[in-house]
Amino acid sequence: MAIVNSIFTWYMKKRVHQIELFMKYPLDVQEEWFHTLISSAENTEWGKKYDYKSIENEQQFKERVPIQNYDTLKPYIERMLKGEQNILWPSDIKWFAKSSGTTSDRSKFIPVSEESLQECHFKGGKDLLSIFCNNRPNNQILTGKGLVLGGSHQINQLNEDSFYGDLSAVLIKNLPMWAEYYRTPAISIALMDNYEEKMEKMAEATIKENVTNISGVPTWTIVLAKKVLEMTGKSNLLEVWPNLELYFHGAVNFKPYIEQFKELIPSDDMYYLETYNASEGFFGIQDQISSDEMLLMLDYGIYYEFLPLEDIGQENPKTLSLDQVQLFKNYAIIISTNGGLWRYMIGDTIQFSSLFPFRFRITGRTKHFINAFGEEVIIDNAEQAITKACKATCAVVKDYTACPIYFKGQEVGGHEWIIEFDQQPTDFETFIDVLDDTLRAVNSDYDAKRFKDMALRRPKVHNAAHDTFYNWLKSKGKLGGQHKVPRLANERKYVEEILLQMQQ
Repeated sequence: MAIVNSIFTWYMKKRVHQIELFMKYPLDVQEEWFHTLISSAENTEWGKKYDYKSIENEQQFKERVPIQNYDTLKPYIERMLKGEQNILWPSDIKWFAKSSGTTSDRSKFIPVSEESLQECHFKGGKDLLSIFCNNRPNNQILTGKGLVLGGSHQINQLNEDSFYGDLSAVLIKNLPMWAEYYRTPAISIALMDNYEEKMEKMAEATIKENVTNISGVPTWTIVLAKKVLEMTGKSNLLEVWPNLELYFHGAVNFKPYIEQFKELIPSDDMYYLETYNASEGFFGIQDQISSDEMLLMLDYGIYYEFLPLEDIGQENPKTLSLDQVQLFKNYAIIISTNGGLWRYMIGDTIQFSSLFPFRFRITGRTKHFINAFGEEVIIDNAEQAITKACKATCAVVKDYTACPIYFKGQEVGGHEWIIEFDQQPTDFETFIDVLDDTLRAVNSDYDAKRFKDMALRRPKVHNAAHDTFYNWLKSKGKLGGQHKVPRLANERKYVEEILLQMQQ
């Protein structure tokens, strides 16, 4: 196995040269992919509708094709679910990544073409390993197995020839045979629908394996880790898996969870690598050991545009190409892909922390923020505040959500938080003060509204009991890797549902 690992590491590092090329020539690579995508789809129904054959440059494309979201593409996708082809993309679409989101009970079905599987998602997976092997040439990950926390999968009932499931499940079902040899647990367990039973089965199946790496959403990884320790009676994961050296994570901000992982895996040599792999595409990889920035991956069959956050909602907003973006400014991401998504706003916001090469950090969601009073609090602000409050009070936050308290009579507004702790703060009131003070420090609009409590009063924070959010998700049938607690919202729906549950 050691020889195989050495050969594999050598092979994977060869891809680093290609990554360095798109880092050096990002605009050329993006322009090439733009023309490839347009020419590939010119004979599709969508391509004919917008006359892709006559599009010569990116500006014409932006002028001709409106910005899309799931609702505008839904009629086309519903036809594809029933088996119609050559609608948005020329090759047959047989797989759909199901995403429930957090602002709607409706499911979204994102088409996954063979091109997007191979040239985007799987290429991204290989690049994860390439970057890791380049940064840690003496790794031993292929001397054991990778523990993968996948989602669920089921046959699409609208058309017996097509399938849908969580993105992780779609990827697992399409992995090559050699990759299956290095993965645990078995597919029958990895794709179980019942997450409570699934955690139990996964723990039972993996405790005797030589696990060298783990990939999954931090919240569910912690749940599994605690189940493993409960079953084995061990105090940390290294006592169960002594060769564990790598954790791939994504989907949520890792900062609130890092202290828990350090307790679960007490090793300074543990390598944490963040990814940005959504149902719509694979967008970024943390390529540097010393920084939590992610490198924008530019040769995965995706053409990028960026919309300034303040322009969202305008009738015909002007989007920016890579050569027009600025540092530390919030942008909504808009993509055109080799899966047939055209000028599609995925809902995430980012800030570029580096230009040439283009590195970024995720700052939130276009719909997940609080702006009831002009304060424009985004998830990045909230998580900076949570992290600092935890550090000041030795607390560990498990989950949280927040919403506005609207004006009532002579009362000013405010923000109401529900926070569940894995480790309680040494002083709860101090936690609230640091949370509030940090929000004021990182967000001048919030600070202005908090001045002398004129528009916003001190936050109201509820200390939620253990498993509050788990039970709320369970009550809504939303246990699973793709379901996440809504962090911030302009409406009170989620907070009031959870408060009602807490009173029962």
